[in-house]
Amino acid sequence: MKTYTNTGNKDTRSGFGAGLTQLGKTNKNVVALCADLIGSLKMDDFKKNHPERFYQVGIAEANMIGLAAGMTIGGKIPFTGTFANFSTGRVYDQIRQSVAYSDKNVKICASHAGLTLGEDGATHQILEDIGLMKMLPGMTVINPCDYNQTKAATLAIAEHHGPVYLRFGRPKVANFTIENQKFEIGKALHLINGTDVTIVATGHLVWEALEAAKALNEKGISAEVINIHTIKPLDTKAIIDSVTKTKCIVTAEEHNHLGGLGESVSRVLSQHKPTPQEFIATNDTFGESGTPAQLMEKYGLNANAIVNACEKVIKRK
Repeated sequence: MKTYTNTGNKDTRSGFGAGLTQLGKTNKNVVALCADLIGSLKMDDFKKNHPERFYQVGIAEANMIGLAAGMTIGGKIPFTGTFANFSTGRVYDQIRQSVAYSDKNVKICASHAGLTLGEDGATHQILEDIGLMKMLPGMTVINPCDYNQTKAATLAIAEHHGPVYLRFGRPKVANFTIENQKFEIGKALHLINGTDVTIVATGHLVWEALEAAKALNEKGISAEVINIHTIKPLDTKAIIDSVTKTKCIVTAEEHNHLGGLGESVSRVLSQHKPTPQEFIATNDTFGESGTPAQLMEKYGLNANAIVNACEKVIKRK
């Protein structure tokens, strides 16, 4: 079985910062807007080197989205930055009307998503943002798995014309994908080939899926692991091809099971290949305060939970 090495834990928000820094040097049309969270979004370097292309909006997220939409008319490529909760729920009307409906080339970059925001608690731990964004016509939704992939995704969305929601996180997590990779929007990545069960995971759960596959292999179960970094547009062919072979699937995400990756996969299966499925996601609940590890354990978003789900779904074949 193919294995992956963690080259050192790094936070995905720093991958965004590194990508934005590179774009500042290579794409003069890229501008950055931030809602009073420059350090948290790792936008410091862009601001330092390109002050004429950086806009500190303050705690005015709705205004930030409106400004970004307007800037696209002049050919600029705005990257907005704040916490995922404020990037989506607080400004949904502005995104819908000024960005999505008008097909504006705005990149909505959202940090501190999911339970792994940790001690800040339920008011900041948005678990429904993927659902909010993927339902908007024309919106591309991307949720990369580690530092290297987040950097690559940041570079890729600058070349993509149209609104994008880029989701990443606060904690340091395993960094295991290759440096300087080419990020292809809408193309799933097969990490491990398997024959007994398919695991499709997104974001922080991809590494947990790899750890689960190792544990399953020790039990004589061959798990296929697919990294779904782009939730919309979804790589339906990769999913159908995999379940045609394995006959069952587990979806894993740091998001509510309502409206997330799992439901998108269910739709594909119901239309093309009805298949037993188990969900690793939060169960229609808000989060709470705690360390990221404590919360991922309590809400069943880790390798152990994925192993249990795989064993369960295999019995349903």
